[in-house]
Amino acid sequence: MNRIADVGNPWLDAGIVPFSTLQYRANPEFWNKWYPAHWISESFPGQFRNWFYSLLAMATVVAERPPFLQNFGYATLLAEDGRPMHKSWGNAIEFNEAADKMGVDVMRWLYCAHKPENDLLFGFTRGDEVRRQFLIPLWNAYSFLATYARLDNWSPDGSSGFDPFNPEGPTPRSDNLLDRWVLARLNQVVVDVTQDLEASDIYAASQTVEVFLDDLTNWYIRRSRRRFWKSQHDADKNTAYSTLYHVMVKLGRLLAPFTPFVTEAMYQNLVRQVRPGALESIHHTNWPEVDRSAINQKLITDMALARRIASLGLGARASANLKVRQPLGKVLVHSGGEHSLDQLLVEIVIDELNVKELEFVEKEGTLVTYKILPDNKLLGPRLGARFPKVKNALATVNVAEVVAKIRSGAPVSLTVDGEPVELAANELLIQTQPATGLVVMADKGMTVGIDTAITPDLRSEGLARELVRRIQDMRKNAGFNISDRITTYYQAGDELGQVMQSWEDYLKAETLTTSLVSVPPPASAYVEEHKVDAMVIVIGVMQNR
Repeated sequence: MNRIADVGNPWLDAGIVPFSTLQYRANPEFWNKWYPAHWISESFPGQFRNWFYSLLAMATVVAERPPFLQNFGYATLLAEDGRPMHKSWGNAIEFNEAADKMGVDVMRWLYCAHKPENDLLFGFTRGDEVRRQFLIPLWNAYSFLATYARLDNWSPDGSSGFDPFNPEGPTPRSDNLLDRWVLARLNQVVVDVTQDLEASDIYAASQTVEVFLDDLTNWYIRRSRRRFWKSQHDADKNTAYSTLYHVMVKLGRLLAPFTPFVTEAMYQNLVRQVRPGALESIHHTNWPEVDRSAINQKLITDMALARRIASLGLGARASANLKVRQPLGKVLVHSGGEHSLDQLLVEIVIDELNVKELEFVEKEGTLVTYKILPDNKLLGPRLGARFPKVKNALATVNVAEVVAKIRSGAPVSLTVDGEPVELAANELLIQTQPATGLVVMADKGMTVGIDTAITPDLRSEGLARELVRRIQDMRKNAGFNISDRITTYYQAGDELGQVMQSWEDYLKAETLTTSLVSVPPPASAYVEEHKVDAMVIVIGVMQNR
């Protein structure tokens, strides 16, 4: 449509000339450049019946082509209470109000991470959930990198070969297993998100990114914190910085079309501040390129197995109220398939679960015993008088075979009074009993058992870890900077006093303590009294001058 100046025609009186066959035929190259539209969106149901049908009908007559290639629409937008938005009901939210209070990036991700075929419940509570689950973890990952890079005066290398369109640079090379894994996952995510967006499946793309963000924050960064915390700036620490920098910049470019403002803020600090010749905006850079040489599928699969073991192990500990800070002797794993892990991955699982040893076992019976029971509510009415005999027959079956059938969804056949009886998998219950001395958690064919025995040495180490946590909390309460060195004073009874002495080097290293002194804290120290396993200890911390 073009604006013109003329009179005597109702179209022209409105200042608008409709797109006509003559216009199209007069300059088809111009119109073909912009026509048909690649993508249009409208979520008001009436538009589908009116506007879009009109477009299709007119385009068929005028250009003999569809007016658009993709027509995207959500189901109905409703208020958080599930009702249509009306001012009189007090549940209507005007766009500018939502943008100001909620934030446009939050609004955009709320829409992106929603199945379009479902009604979308819009409101500030939903916005808070999106901010908490996605935007804040993303910002925390960026903030972690920026904070420690500033403390260590670290900046990315290779300014001479800097490519402004791909500002994160080439994939870093690292011997560290976690580095190689997160870089493999990053490039895997770029592949998947690119395919999703090309297929206009924005929801799938958002879910892929959310899973990776959890991998990044709750596994890579958490497992790598010590590399950033340590005082010496060695090659490993530099590689950790290079890897996280590469990930955050590339992830930012991947997310720029979804959340343009928060990624722009990240880019301005991470790239524009330190890279001469950087493009003015993240939105001027290219779409991220995939480094397929970095995608190690075996490493990705093995790390997923390690994380499953760790997750089930932590669940087992929690079910027995065993704090993670308390070291334990052994974790036993029956995976139903894989029976080994690379030693470096084993060490990660051992550290994550705070155990001394990991062992794969071939037979699940090493960890648990099973008992097969009938579901009384289902089988009682169906079997009637035969139910007690079926229950007795279940007590004589090969438990391992029946458990395997139930888990696969297959029926179980019994013989009762010489007649066959077939029981569906959902009509039977599996009762699990952990082996003596173990606490067990199982899911989807994997069973993990934790040895619960606590020896005196394990107890002492657990107390040391608890004391580290208390001192770290005191550092925060005292307002110390994360890099401040301190002197720690303590007064304790025999057992805690012995722990402080036996684990002195560990306590000092973990809390940046230069001197650990068994004397009453001076008046200038920050002092707290703690109870640890019903034992009292007085701790004082003071910043070194």
